[in-house]
Amino acid sequence: MYSTTTEIPVRPLAAPNATTQAAQQDAMLNPRFYTTNFAEIDALHITPENRRMWDDMLAEFRRDPNKDHFKRSPEFDDDFSAMDPALREQFIEFLTSSVTAEFSGCILYAEIKKRIKNQDVRDLFGFMSRDEGRHAGFINHTLRDFNVAVDLSFLTRAKKYTYFQPKFIYYATYLSEKIGYARYITIYRNFEKQPDKRFHPIFKFFENWCLDEFRHGEAFAVLMRSNPHLLQGVNKLWIRFFLLAVFCTMYVRDHARKEFFDFMGLDVDDYDRRVITLTNTISRQVFPETIDTESEAFWGLLDKMWKNTEAMRRAEQQGGMFSGLKVTALKAANAFTFLRLFLRRPHRQALPADVRMQPVW
Repeated sequence: MYSTTTEIPVRPLAAPNATTQAAQQDAMLNPRFYTTNFAEIDALHITPENRRMWDDMLAEFRRDPNKDHFKRSPEFDDDFSAMDPALREQFIEFLTSSVTAEFSGCILYAEIKKRIKNQDVRDLFGFMSRDEGRHAGFINHTLRDFNVAVDLSFLTRAKKYTYFQPKFIYYATYLSEKIGYARYITIYRNFEKQPDKRFHPIFKFFENWCLDEFRHGEAFAVLMRSNPHLLQGVNKLWIRFFLLAVFCTMYVRDHARKEFFDFMGLDVDDYDRRVITLTNTISRQVFPETIDTESEAFWGLLDKMWKNTEAMRRAEQQGGMFSGLKVTALKAANAFTFLRLFLRRPHRQALPADVRMQPVW
């Protein structure tokens, strides 16, 4: 196994609210609180051909283009009590998942900065921790408006740590930042076309917000390009694994939340195709192999994973003598489907000389 999960002893904690429990459960199902080999991260270096680009990016981080962006407008004081109950539930679930992801990034990046001496990397992780903490706080303020804020201090003390090799953190972080960009900008552009569907002002902040995500991904691209062993040999297989894991997870979770996308005026199939294709295209700036998203067979296998997962949910709800066997068989079917995805021929490309990209609108 490439990761293990250990629980850090903590003093007894007061019972958290339901949203905090949901955030904690979300983090356990999709581990986001990591520990790693900090000495290996400390050994990263920036090659001379990437030095100017790196210094320009750190200068941009220091300027902090979004330092004045995350300030609540008067619209946040509107009365949302008339919001459709189903939409309210889905919206809170969406925000809870988002705050968990943002806050866990903040914690991880702060820990890496504290544990290493390499000034290049310390600066980067310090800036990223600042950005993710700002995002988490902004989301949590919106949850507070609904009286369901996540207790971030509880989440910090009660979290479980998952050990990831540094390279797995690079791949997963790069992809989470880029797919976060693709998700935010797609939602933002949708509401530009359908302003009547924008049911909350937080979505107006997604354009600048996604630029933070894009910038974070660019920095990780330079790190990986400056340390090319991360992109060679068996690591190509790990890259393919992480690409597919991120895409499959998004596809299955989004389809389970189809109703929420309906409220936003988005067709979940179209949304996922656009986001996954955009993320895959952007990833070609750094990964020597990506996924063949032009094949309908690829999308058919993703849909099969979703239908298997939905069948598992129904079987668990029904219970009974044979439900356990059915769930086990469906889990095996999903594992086999993932294997089929993994064994598909990847898209191979020569890496471009200039790794810095501009946001794709």
